[in-house]
Amino acid sequence: MRTLRDISELRATLRDARQKGQRIALVPTMGNLHAGHLALVATARQHADVVVASLFVNPMQFGPGEDLDAYPRTFDADQHHLTEAGCDLLFAPTVSALYPNGLEAQTRVHVPVVGEGLCGGSRPGHFDGVSTVVSMLFNLVQPDIACFGEKDYQQLAVIRKLVADLHMPIEIIGVPIVRADDGLALSSRNGYLSAQERATAPTLYKTLCELRDALAQGESIEKVLQRGKAALYDAGFTPDYLELRDATLGPVTDTTRHAVLLAAAKLGPARLIDNLSVQLPSAARR
Repeated sequence: MRTLRDISELRATLRDARQKGQRIALVPTMGNLHAGHLALVATARQHADVVVASLFVNPMQFGPGEDLDAYPRTFDADQHHLTEAGCDLLFAPTVSALYPNGLEAQTRVHVPVVGEGLCGGSRPGHFDGVSTVVSMLFNLVQPDIACFGEKDYQQLAVIRKLVADLHMPIEIIGVPIVRADDGLALSSRNGYLSAQERATAPTLYKTLCELRDALAQGESIEKVLQRGKAALYDAGFTPDYLELRDATLGPVTDTTRHAVLLAAAKLGPARLIDNLSVQLPSAARR
C-alpha cells in the first residue's frame, strides 16, 4: 500500500489507474480504524480494482466544545490495518492541504432536509463539514464507487442526496453495521468508555431491539418511544434523540411500512449512535 499526502501525487497516481480502465473505490475515514472500517475496505475490494482510503480528522465537522483535539489518532496502526485489508492507496492530507485559506474562508456544501434534525439538530454545522470534505474527496479521487457505514444512517442519507443532487457519477454503497459480540455498534468513540460504561453500552442496542419488536407488533409509536427513552435514562444514558423515521428520514405516515429507529445518547464522555430497521404492520398506531 502506498501512502500519499500530496494532492498532485494522488491525482497523478489515479490518472494512471483510470487510463488503464481500472475501477476506483473510495473509503473515507477519520482513522482510529476498527473492524467496521475494514468491512468498508473489504466491500470496496469486491467492487473495484483500486481501493483508496482517506484518513483525515476533519475539523470542519466538529463543533465548539466537541472532541476534535481528543479524537484518537493512531496513524501507524491504521496504516498496518489498511495494508492487511488489501487497500492500495492511503490518502492522508494535512489540514492546510485541504483548507489552505482556513476554515472561515472555505467554500461549504450544504445538503438540506436530510441533514436537518437528529444529529444535524444537536450538532449544528456537522453535516456541512461532512458534505464539504466528502465533496472535496470525491473531486480529488473521482471514484466509481464509495463505501460508507450504515451505522451513520443520517450521514449516508446526506451523501446519497449530495451525489444525486450534484449529478456525481458515483455509486454509493452502504455497508451494514459491524457489532461487538454483545451487540454494541463499533465506533472509534467507544474507546472513551470506562470499563463500567463499556459494560452498560450494549443496553442501547438491546433497547432498540425491544422497541423494534414492539413496533412490529403494532404498539403505539409514541408510547414505545417514551418507554425507550425512559429505559435509556434508567440505564445511565442521557438520550439526545430517539426517533422513528421512514427509510428516507422523512416522517412516518399511515402508509409507512419500512422505517428506521434512530438513537443517539451520551454515556460518560462518549456520544453513541445506533439504528435498526423496523417493519411496521399495516395497522401501525401513533
